[in-house]
Amino acid sequence: MALSAPTDLDQTMGFTIPSRHARGRIVRLGPVLDDVLSAHSYPPPIERLLAEALVLCALLGSTLKDAGGQLTMQAQTENGVVRLLVADYRGGEVRGYVQFDADRLAELGADPSLFGLFGKGYLAITFDQATTGERYQGIVPLEGPSLGKAAEHYFFQSEQIPSYVQIATRHDAQGCVAAGILLQHLPEGEVGRERLHVRHDHPEWEHVQVLAQTLKDEELSDRTLPLSDIMWRLFHDEGEIRVTDPVPIGKGCRCNIDHIRDVIGRFPADERAAMADEDGSINVDCAFCSRIFPVSLVSLEN
Repeated sequence: MALSAPTDLDQTMGFTIPSRHARGRIVRLGPVLDDVLSAHSYPPPIERLLAEALVLCALLGSTLKDAGGQLTMQAQTENGVVRLLVADYRGGEVRGYVQFDADRLAELGADPSLFGLFGKGYLAITFDQATTGERYQGIVPLEGPSLGKAAEHYFFQSEQIPSYVQIATRHDAQGCVAAGILLQHLPEGEVGRERLHVRHDHPEWEHVQVLAQTLKDEELSDRTLPLSDIMWRLFHDEGEIRVTDPVPIGKGCRCNIDHIRDVIGRFPADERAAMADEDGSINVDCAFCSRIFPVSLVSLEN
């Protein structure tokens, strides 16, 4: 029997439920995820971690109204197995990488917990607005069983917006798939009504959250199941669901040899010489795409 064609891969879709004053986004990554991971030889636990981070960046970053804005997510610790996780989203493109101790990771087994990977760590989420130049950053302890739950804690502490995040990953014969859903109670209150964001036990929010929690990981990461079908399964009894047009997601490493040459060229000649190897080249390693860009001292002098 022939396999069903992949559906709704590498895109995100937004929706609102007016009757419940809720909004959300849903994303599923496929070939883009394979493309990002193929630049590294990460073991399965690190692959899953980075896949979750890229989905989370796509969920949060695609909410930016500024087309040139950027969302950056950074998780780190001083003594954890994972020393640093960086992922970002800009203009519909995602990228990320992980620094970790391979020997210590091997001691954790096949399915380490988030605490096992990071220990006592911190999650920083930064929103950069290209149009206004404004930057907003929130930092919270890296708590919970997953990055998605740590993001819920971020919204609770930094934004005071009730939020629900679920992320699922799978790796099968067809490749990697990672998907996620973000659901939030709208912060705007109606005239004469209590502002919704000050109550995390509001009945409207509890109702929507209970519905969202019925979504299974297998459904979320099913590459043959359209994203719109997931929203219909969850919220078809809610009357009206407003859905935005899908936004494509691509791989977005922004390393550029001309930019690299320009940056290195600003250093004094003696410092450039100290950076160079015995062949007279400065080798710049891009952590995101694992490419090395050699820049010769002679070319800079010319």
